[in-house]
This record gives sequence, structure tokens and C-alpha cells, in this order.
Amino acid sequence: MKIKFLGTGTSQGVPVIGCECPVCISEETKNKRLRSSALIRILNKNILIDTGPDLRQQALKNKINKIDYVLYTHAHRDHVSGIDELRSFNFIQKKEIKAFGNIELVNQLKKDYSYIFSDFKYPGLPEVELYKVEKNFFIEEIEIIPINVKHHKLNILGYRIGNFTYITDAKTISDDELKKINGSQILVINCLQIKEHLSHLNISEVLSLIRKIKVDKVYLTHISHNLGLHHEINKKLPENVELAYDNLEINL
Repeated sequence: MKIKFLGTGTSQGVPVIGCECPVCISEETKNKRLRSSALIRILNKNILIDTGPDLRQQALKNKINKIDYVLYTHAHRDHVSGIDELRSFNFIQKKEIKAFGNIELVNQLKKDYSYIFSDFKYPGLPEVELYKVEKNFFIEEIEIIPINVKHHKLNILGYRIGNFTYITDAKTISDDELKKINGSQILVINCLQIKEHLSHLNISEVLSLIRKIKVDKVYLTHISHNLGLHHEINKKLPENVELAYDNLEINL
């Protein structure tokens, strides 16, 4: 399995428009973050996590010419609004793309992008087949374990594939769901900023959560400019924890 971080930023990305803080004006590439997304390559399949607004740019930069499946975490715009870009992959692959998410995600996408999911199929629109996730499921022979987390009051999904777990936009995770993460070789989890936030884990909360479970390596994602400069924050993290950055690729 190969995991490529296509984006590691929060909803505004980094730099933030009009901001002149040290992070936003930094020339260091690791401080420049597109909206959060990842590509998993496993058994010759490309599984995309979320279709954020930067998907076109991410696909071109990383020479992605195939998307077999999409795993959606939730329906906020910074995670879904690049859905129209899937039509380019439809043209290449000449078939629908299967996408998965919880009931809230499925309902919201069908409402917000009704032109895609209406009975009348206008030529040239994305061809996406949505599936509701309620329990463990398989993508061909690949088992996907959904992990239910809370983004303030919104139910969203993380996913575990083998020894890899990806969670974003979490604020709280129940003990039962933490058990699903336990034993992962690699955990990717959101860490928004230093100060406490209503709907996202901050740095102290995420480090406290990590101490409750056994995982070999942790990468932090969905990072805002309020977390600080990449190299400065990395120095303060435990040995098995580090900040992810755009275009980082890891092998499992």
C-alpha cells in the first residue's frame, strides 16, 4: 500500500488569502497546504479520500490519471466540492466511479449536487454511484472498516484499511471507535491548531488521544496556519508523531 497526501490543510488552505502571519508568508514548501485529501494505492486500485476543491490541481501535480473509488468523510465543502473533477476520470475510464459515505453524506451530496444524481443524466456530468456505509464493507477484496467520529455534532467517517487508518475533522472519538484504530501501523489524524476549537482536535487533545491507543506512527493533517511553522512544531512532537505535508508519500 502507498499513501500520498494530496493536501494537508484546513478549509482555507495555507497560505490564507490576505494573511501575513509567519506561516502564510513562509517560502518553505511544507508550510503550503492544499485542502485535505489522500490517495491510497493498493492492489492496483486508486482509492481517493475526499474530493476537495483542489482536486484538479492535486491530480495534475501528482499525475493521477485513474480514480477507482472515493471514500468520503463528510459533506463539508472543503471535502466534497471538487466532485465535478471526477468527470475527467469518467472520460478516461469510461465508467462510473463508486463513492462511499455515511447517510448524512449521501443525502447532502444528492441535495447539493442534484444535477449529478438526478434521473436525467445530462451529457458530460460526473458519473458517480453513491453507496451508504453502515458497517464494514469490501472494495473488491479490500476490507474497509468505517470509524465513526464526531465533528462537533456532525457524524463523520474515518476509515481503516489493513494497518492504515485515516481520520480527519474529528473532535471526539468514543472508546469503542478508538478500539478500531488500535494496533494501526500508521494513523493519520487531524490537528487544527494550538488553541482549543469547537469542532476540531487541537494539538494537546490529539496527543492525549494518541496516548490512549497503540499505534506505531502518527501523521497529523488538516492543519491551519494557527498551528505554526512546520519545522518548529515538528521539533516539539513525540518521536512517533510528525506533521504530514502536501505530496508526502508513505509505504506500508
